Amino acid sequence: MMPELTELVMKYQPEVLWSDGEEGAEVDYWGSLEFLAWLYSDSPVKDSVVTNDRWGKGTACKHGDFFTCADRYNPGVLQKHKWENAMTVDRKSWGHRRNMAIEDIMTMEELIENLASTVSCGGNLLMNVGPNRDGIIDPIFEERLRGMGKWLEVNGEAIYGTTPWNCQNDTITSGVWYTSKGVNAYAIVLNWTQQLELGCLTPTTNMALSLLGLEGELEWKEAKNKQETKIVIQFPLKRLVKTEWAWVIKIENIQTP
Repeated sequence: MMPELTELVMKYQPEVLWSDGEEGAEVDYWGSLEFLAWLYSDSPVKDSVVTNDRWGKGTACKHGDFFTCADRYNPGVLQKHKWENAMTVDRKSWGHRRNMAIEDIMTMEELIENLASTVSCGGNLLMNVGPNRDGIIDPIFEERLRGMGKWLEVNGEAIYGTTPWNCQNDTITSGVWYTSKGVNAYAIVLNWTQQLELGCLTPTTNMALSLLGLEGELEWKEAKNKQETKIVIQFPLKRLVKTEWAWVIKIENIQTP
């Protein structure tokens, strides 16, 4: 495989090289060490390329610029090393199946939950669909991809270019995942509610909350008891918002918990 990989790098100069050789053969069989030494030392992409961790038996989750560990790897907590959630929209296959049933397909709610929990914990999401033998994507896959694009058009600010925040998921309300960018944080709320309680935010006098895709600020108040301090956020009428699945609160002028 190494001549083919070398040709691929020389011809296309990829920025990401994703190997799936963890199962079935040792590193020496694939010649992985020799290829990677060339890739990072002498190849035309040596200063920009990144690779994953599947370069022979026993290498997954140990070596690579980002770890994939196993299919659908999603630890749900912040990781020390960059990682990726490699998953499929069809729960049962990476390829195309003629006997695929609708219940085998992940819903938009499940896909966005995967995206939110992955990015919140410092990971990338690799979302696979399998085209048929003619290279055509089934309508159900197209619908899911367009749905994800529609959601990101409104809420991509909370995903692209973000880093993990001090909290990954909220301490009071489940189904809330956080990301951050610069001085702002974002709370990705998976379940609609008219009144949302958050425990990860320390209130400040000039803290401003808004819902991505909706003009104006959200009303909020501080609530305290002996055990905890929280903020209570009033959501707008659901018919006024632009997205159907998961809603993002932008938090400005935050104080680190």
